[in-house]
Amino acid sequence: MYKKFFGFKERPFQLVPNPEYLFLSKSHEEALAHLTYGECEGDGFVEITGEVGTGKTTLCRVFLENLNSDTVAAYIFNPKLDALQMLRAINDEFGLDAGADNTKDLIDTLNRFLIEKKKKGQRVIVIIDEAQNLSKPVLEQLRLLSNLETTSSKLLQIFLVGQPELAEMLDSAELRQLGQRISLSAHLVPLSFRETCEYIEHRIHIASAQKPRAKFTRTAMRRIYRFSGGIPRLINIACNRALLTAFGLGQHTITGRIADISIRELTARAGFGKGAPSASPLMVLALVVVCLALAAVVLLRFDVIRLPQLANQPAVSRQVPADAPVHEAPETETDSAPAGPSATP
Repeated sequence: MYKKFFGFKERPFQLVPNPEYLFLSKSHEEALAHLTYGECEGDGFVEITGEVGTGKTTLCRVFLENLNSDTVAAYIFNPKLDALQMLRAINDEFGLDAGADNTKDLIDTLNRFLIEKKKKGQRVIVIIDEAQNLSKPVLEQLRLLSNLETTSSKLLQIFLVGQPELAEMLDSAELRQLGQRISLSAHLVPLSFRETCEYIEHRIHIASAQKPRAKFTRTAMRRIYRFSGGIPRLINIACNRALLTAFGLGQHTITGRIADISIRELTARAGFGKGAPSASPLMVLALVVVCLALAAVVLLRFDVIRLPQLANQPAVSRQVPADAPVHEAPETETDSAPAGPSATP
């Protein structure tokens, strides 16, 4: 909708893992280096973790696209499989027969393939994305696959990429044998404010056909950073909405006001969370305790300080002369009817 207005050849903040838009922050560069080293020299498992939306899948796509012909790779992106289905998926990715209905035949087929590639001087790797969804039996099956080896080297290198829950699983006592085989690990962290500014400018530059017309002010970038917490996916969502708002206003510069309008629209959506973590139950409890303490202080000051002052004041009595006339209050009806026009006898 706004591509022509801003001079884009495509929308710069799409939510797809396009390797062309990869921005290498410090932690992304470190993770990519771990993947590259693990592919060339590693002899165990490689573990890459990161929060939702930090760019793990994009990193995997970039890594796969830059592999040379000496490396054969299988990429598993739907790991909610049982152990047998996982073996079939791996064999299928390598173009092998995956029709067997038992583990032994599938592993034998894979082992012959690995030995053949080893003789040709090729390396074989398996990348499993969203690996936090793997069940413990499947992780144990992957550990057994890593036992496929010669006397001098491993035949298969396995990369596990997932959310922080993956690291917690691998640290458990039940999976300690697999955890001990993690030779390399890296964690993707959210972008800093400086990296967020560079990230936004990087994507606009890649998407622009000529000189970029769209410009985010520093104030707008700070608003977006505060909303997203440095999570690339949330940065993309906020920037895309800000560009749409600016287009509607006929402006090429995205100001802080435009960013605020866009973010308010996003946060108004039910269930849309910000990048910053929400308040924990402990924080809520602490806030309640503080409020109760302040209320108690106010009540204490009223009862202990104000009331004694009233109690110490001399009582004032009103004496009525004995011969003063007594005025009786007129009687009223408790259930009187509504007033209306008086009847004339």
